[in-house]
Amino acid sequence: MANQSLNVTLIQPDIVWEDKPANLRQYEQYIAGIRERREVVVLPEMFSTGFSMAPEGLAEGMDGATVQWMKDIARQYRCILTGSLIIEEEGRFLNRLVWMQPDGKYGYYDKRHLFAYAREHEHYHPGTKRLIAQVKGWKICLQVCYDLRFPVWARQRRAGAEMRRGAEDAGSTPEHTGMSVGMRTAAGDGGNGREHTGMGTEMNAGPEYDVLLYVANWPEVRSLAWKTLLQARAIENMSYTIGVNRVGKDGKGIYHSGDSSVFGPMGELLWQRSDAAVCHTVTLDKEMMIRKRERFPFLEDADPFMIL
Repeated sequence: MANQSLNVTLIQPDIVWEDKPANLRQYEQYIAGIRERREVVVLPEMFSTGFSMAPEGLAEGMDGATVQWMKDIARQYRCILTGSLIIEEEGRFLNRLVWMQPDGKYGYYDKRHLFAYAREHEHYHPGTKRLIAQVKGWKICLQVCYDLRFPVWARQRRAGAEMRRGAEDAGSTPEHTGMSVGMRTAAGDGGNGREHTGMGTEMNAGPEYDVLLYVANWPEVRSLAWKTLLQARAIENMSYTIGVNRVGKDGKGIYHSGDSSVFGPMGELLWQRSDAAVCHTVTLDKEMMIRKRERFPFLEDADPFMIL
């Protein structure tokens, strides 16, 4: 339905450096304390450890304890839970965002742009495809931290116009949430989508997504770039744009001011919080977004392109 709203809860924590049990405990407390309807709950980048370059001692498989914790929490609170963590797969370490559904099915996105300034590229393997998840008729493009600096990777493409794409529909409509959830991927290999399940469903023509979501460990020293680029991504893609960051000092003494933010499809600031650990729920209005896109059809004038 065009007027369907979506609750997104942003958790901006002070991550305990490389201490998974302590971090998972604090997230459970935050999630248990949410008073609004829980629909999509967002944790930051490397939410269980902080932005660590020591994956050898911290990585898990997709059958590991942290992914299982995500399954348990999503099922218990009947919500979607997302954030990135350190995964090992086929001998490679990945900064992987997991989109966990309440029925235990999930999609994932491996961070494409690795932060060479912190030598992330020496420890982790980059991803090659985007993930666009679906819930309640909303399409959400999922990205991680440094991806924010590269607008082409996030740029709206008219669905069905320039590229073939894979799709995955989890086929789950939990009665307790009313959510219809699913995932599709769009690859950066000439536009050939690769699906997790082989279900090749096409999306309707129009913008690829309604919400652009970044999870991050973005330091305070570059907070101006963080806030400016989030707003720019919202304006150029005419989508809600959400950034979920951490606060406090990490294990290297680097301070993070948070500045988790929600921008509307015209770039208007809807919510932002700095220098405090916080859990906040924002309700997104799809009807308003559609009205803005219809009144200002700027996306129709965009140049067609393909990521090679």
